[in-house]
Amino acid sequence: MREPTIARNYAEALVALARKADDLTGWGRMLSDVAGAVDTEPRLRRFLEAPQIDATRKKEILARAFEDRVPRLFLRFLQKLVDNRRQMLLPAIAIEYHHLVDAIEGRVHAQVTVARPMDDAARAAVAAQLGRALGKTVVPHVTVNPAIIGGIVVRVGDTVMDGSVRRRLGTLRARLVGAR
Repeated sequence: MREPTIARNYAEALVALARKADDLTGWGRMLSDVAGAVDTEPRLRRFLEAPQIDATRKKEILARAFEDRVPRLFLRFLQKLVDNRRQMLLPAIAIEYHHLVDAIEGRVHAQVTVARPMDDAARAAVAAQLGRALGKTVVPHVTVNPAIIGGIVVRVGDTVMDGSVRRRLGTLRARLVGAR
């Protein structure tokens, strides 16, 4: 099995546990915190990767570190990852978990490209209009690219909606050149 598939399977299991606890958001936050620590803390990363430290010892240390900070089921999930030697997949599991929660909650992420920076009101208006068009809650991730001249380019998954002035000028140019 490939790592993304494995990570998705663990994320699905964690979603089931989080639903049982009725706290998808809280469990997502805890998972992100742990995964972020694995990504950014070299000592933690080396500890989890170290083959000379057996799984029992790693689980004991995780239990002491998290026993009062996370729900028991969440801790047992982390320990099961150690048992299965999948602890280094935590960052990938976190990404998959958030994708699953987004799908459950009817939320999509849109990459929005504009020519000039947007204020919060314009960002909210774009999110609202995209939400009506897609029938879901839209979380816009805005980037500025002056090369599009004006307008907006939106990417949601594999779908691209290009309302840029640059594309319109290109289309006009092609029509004018083709009319000769």
